Amino acid sequence: MRWIEVSLETDGEAAEAIAELLHRYGHQGVAIEQVGFYIETWEDEVPPPSRLTVRAYLPEDERADAAKAQIEEALYQLNRLYPAVPTAPSYRVIDEQDWAEAWKVNYQPLRLGKRLVVRPLWIELQSAPDEVVIALDPGMAFGTGTHPSTQLVLEAAEELLAEHQGAHVLDLGCGSGILAIGAAKLGAARVRALDTDPMAVRITRENAAANDVAGLISAQEGSLAELLANGEMFDLALVNILAKVIVAMCDQGLGGILKPNGIAVLGGIIEEQADEVEDALRRTGLMPYRRRTSGDWVVIEARRTDSGAIGES
Repeated sequence: MRWIEVSLETDGEAAEAIAELLHRYGHQGVAIEQVGFYIETWEDEVPPPSRLTVRAYLPEDERADAAKAQIEEALYQLNRLYPAVPTAPSYRVIDEQDWAEAWKVNYQPLRLGKRLVVRPLWIELQSAPDEVVIALDPGMAFGTGTHPSTQLVLEAAEELLAEHQGAHVLDLGCGSGILAIGAAKLGAARVRALDTDPMAVRITRENAAANDVAGLISAQEGSLAELLANGEMFDLALVNILAKVIVAMCDQGLGGILKPNGIAVLGGIIEEQADEVEDALRRTGLMPYRRRTSGDWVVIEARRTDSGAIGES
């Protein structure tokens, strides 16, 4: 079996639209990564991302030519709404044994926040005693830390968990487990990592074990609906998905998974979508109180508005 890598380089607003388009065709999701992020530098030394690469993988089979034609037609139509959307994607054929390895050539160690370091499992790195190192092999689950939203959510988690050690944390849509592992290493008492993709759950468990935090992280297949049905509540929820998914979750009752005064950190949002997301958060009982930005990308922090204190059971 061989795979076709589809990739496009564009700006932040167009990247979100392209990702939604490629989700219809890609296998195991879509990756959005910052182009040319600086290796071995701290985040405040890195300029805001101006270019992003969107990647997806298609099986090379009898449906491939039709899928490529459909993608190109959809990109043409999208370009009429977003002129920054390229209409000619790059294609590359990859053997199955190299499929999960294809993206690794661009995945290098990254420092962000005050003391966070994200590194691939296969790269050794000297770190300072006070640094928190997250070592990952995301495989095809995606979530390498190179996307601005992931970086902003990790920075928010670093600050919040410094103030609220021992919190019960949810990583909803865990992907590679990068946020769950970060939370566990930053002082969470326990972390629930959920994803609807069984591959993501498996990879999260493997990465948790590689980071010696498997005992703190419960990674399972699941959804917001199941959390609400079970009455599970958290001090801190990390939700790095897509703006339209967050809005839909708010309409399903997203605020109900937080304890009184609990905090949600929500990513995958471009600037022009932030107001709509904040309106949806208010409808579900969450009060937005802070935005973090990197280029066109926004991460919103929101607090459950009734009484209580984070960290209480």
